[in-house]
Amino acid sequence: MARTGANESTTPVIERQPDDEVVHTDSEKTTSKKAAEIPTDEKHPAHVGPDDGQEKVGEIVASEKHPAHISGDDRLDPESLEGETGPLETAEDIVTHVIAVDDDPTLSPWTFRMFFVGVGLSVFGGVLQEIMYFKPQVVYVSVMFLTVLAQALGSALSEFIPRKGAIGRFLNPFPWNRKEHTAAVLMASAAAVSALSTEALSVQQLWYGGYPSTAAGIFITLSSQLIGYGVAGMMRSVLLYPTKMLYPVNLPITTVMETLHKPKAETAKRYKVFWILFAAIFCWEWFPEYIFPILSAVSIFCLADQNSGVFTNLFGGSQGNEGMGFLNICFDWNYIAGFGSPLWMPMQTLTNSFIGYLGGIILSMGLYYSNIWRAMDFPFMSQLLYDGSSNTTNYVPYNETLIMNSDFTINLDAVDSVGVPYMTATYVNYLITTNASLTATLIHMLLWNYAEVSLGWTWITLSKIKSLLRPSSYYFWRSTGTRTEQEKEAILNDPTIDPHYRLMVDYPEVPNSWYFVVFALSCIVGLACLYVMDSTLPWWGFIVGVLLLILFMVFIGAQYAMTGFTVNMQPIFQMLAGYMFPGKPLANMYFTTYTYNGLTQGFQLLRDLKLAQQNKLSPKATFTTQMIGCVVGALLNFVMMISIVKNQAPLLKSAEGSNVWSGAQVQQFNTLAIAWSIAPKMFSIGARYQWVTAAYLLGFLAPLPFYIMNRFFPQQRIWSYLNAAIILWYLGELFVGLNASITSYYILGAFGQFYLRRYRPQWFIKWNYLVSAALDGGTQVMIFIATFAVFGGSGKAVAFPEWAGNHPNNLDYCKYNSL
Repeated sequence: MARTGANESTTPVIERQPDDEVVHTDSEKTTSKKAAEIPTDEKHPAHVGPDDGQEKVGEIVASEKHPAHISGDDRLDPESLEGETGPLETAEDIVTHVIAVDDDPTLSPWTFRMFFVGVGLSVFGGVLQEIMYFKPQVVYVSVMFLTVLAQALGSALSEFIPRKGAIGRFLNPFPWNRKEHTAAVLMASAAAVSALSTEALSVQQLWYGGYPSTAAGIFITLSSQLIGYGVAGMMRSVLLYPTKMLYPVNLPITTVMETLHKPKAETAKRYKVFWILFAAIFCWEWFPEYIFPILSAVSIFCLADQNSGVFTNLFGGSQGNEGMGFLNICFDWNYIAGFGSPLWMPMQTLTNSFIGYLGGIILSMGLYYSNIWRAMDFPFMSQLLYDGSSNTTNYVPYNETLIMNSDFTINLDAVDSVGVPYMTATYVNYLITTNASLTATLIHMLLWNYAEVSLGWTWITLSKIKSLLRPSSYYFWRSTGTRTEQEKEAILNDPTIDPHYRLMVDYPEVPNSWYFVVFALSCIVGLACLYVMDSTLPWWGFIVGVLLLILFMVFIGAQYAMTGFTVNMQPIFQMLAGYMFPGKPLANMYFTTYTYNGLTQGFQLLRDLKLAQQNKLSPKATFTTQMIGCVVGALLNFVMMISIVKNQAPLLKSAEGSNVWSGAQVQQFNTLAIAWSIAPKMFSIGARYQWVTAAYLLGFLAPLPFYIMNRFFPQQRIWSYLNAAIILWYLGELFVGLNASITSYYILGAFGQFYLRRYRPQWFIKWNYLVSAALDGGTQVMIFIATFAVFGGSGKAVAFPEWAGNHPNNLDYCKYNSL
């Protein structure tokens, strides 16, 4: 068997046979396809950074120490590798040791059962996510939750539907398999989102005279959801196929899928541990979430001094917008892993984000207590606009209606009369560092990963566009996607290609023309519907938005794929729209819908395509399920939005809402659109918040010192390890929300990604992602049940009695700073 660090003479030779099976020369037989060996080629490394040996997610080192192939069965017995497995340094190590590099091509996803489970969960996810968007407490339907639920439903159907007769064999042809499971999860994942277009449409209905056309609203929702899919699909060769495009968020999901579908004799212990942890965290989460919530934010400093406002700002973090949460200890996995488990976040990302996190605390406290931008006349943390009459004891919200024309554009003269609104210093800090992070990302990727990102626009060539526009391309559905033998060999011999993708060379690929048609139709439909909807967004603004979508898909998408980190682009797109369409908040919202929403949809497509690749689901099955899920989800999003806005309009427009319905998210989108519509008066050079715009220039410069130092001192790996884009983003991360979990997040992340991965790699292989998946799954099931049982999701909240461990509105006992 193939062993890490084994002598070449002890490694079995793997020969590719015409029937695509694998023959081991030591007579070991297998019924699964295995990955071909990656040729060791020192002249052709995939990593373009300066140091081959550095801790760099995405680096590929093909050598005897880190072979590209490891048998799936061998990988499932990590104890056999104990003492032999070296530190897991690269993406190659992760994808070949943690995930079995094998495939059973006899498994079929094309069953009625898969479509039944997939469409059912798509309806469930699409409806639930849109409903939760209009709730006081927004709960997100996670892929891990859908994975566990799909497995339960599929297994039940397989167990209870008889297989006798033609109908029985059609409904239940064979046991529920991993590829059916993957297809159903991808379909549901594509549906379980809340389309940003429904946010813009809600605002237009509630505050801007209504949407002129229901049909146009439906097609805007469909096209804005699909346009990002089209762009991302055409970039698969850049953002999906290479090994370094790891998408670490998928590793726990793939790990649990593998554990659930391998024969229990092979994974009995892992299977047992998964369900024990799943049940344990499900029971435990009732304590920090409901019974004993002080466990979610234990602050020794606030307990020691409950009368210090400074302590509240620095150490508080149990309530929304309370404080920085510095040195708090959190025992609530829901908050620790709220934006991604620290157990799968790569160590390089964790390190850079930790540097930014510490710097952000210093920067935010410094801005506030230096009274920059009159910071102390407004709350320490808030995302609202404030009137200049505010002071340290009375915060006055800005009245946007005083500056609005009858046609729902901004009266710039009225702005001069009423006054330009103020923002909190922490929010301005967030805007500055976010903008700097954007341009730093572009420069960082060009300096360190130019070879990869430059491929992102290779498909936009005159010859390829002409070929796509030929009449024969109109019959895109006739393309089989079958590769020639030369194309297969090129993939098998390319050391940059993911070993899991190599196993799929015999599956017909989805032609780029399919994704191009999705993209082109989305553009045409979007332009037409925006005109019908009186969106005020000009045609040239839409085209500029599409070009930005393509540009950022390459740079931001590559960074997300390699590091698990991505910049929140919504405020950036809203700022750009503010300068391009001054005084037009509706244009701002629709521009953001087609850019920011298109970008996030593209990331989701690529993330789920990687999940399909790791589970060996054929490309055409993946395309089919994702398109069905996206369309079903978008339609249901729109239907639910129409119903909710029609029946709950007074509550959605009120500041308080109710314990059942709230328009807080819609109101915030509208407020930001108005703010960015007067961007020249707020953010231009010479204006009060000029550094928000000047930050773009700072971001261009930020990566240069690290790159220059690495060129002069290449032996010092620290310079190539630092990522200015991630550091800058986290300088402003703590501007909103509950921040008490961050210390625990970094402690657990360092334990998994540094200690286990480097010093106990066999434990890391066997347990790290499985434990993360169990904790995520059990927590999310608990949150889902609790939302409807006691948190008010069903209409009535049931509060737990107050006691020392449940101190409502002030869980950590910090001095309560009421807004």
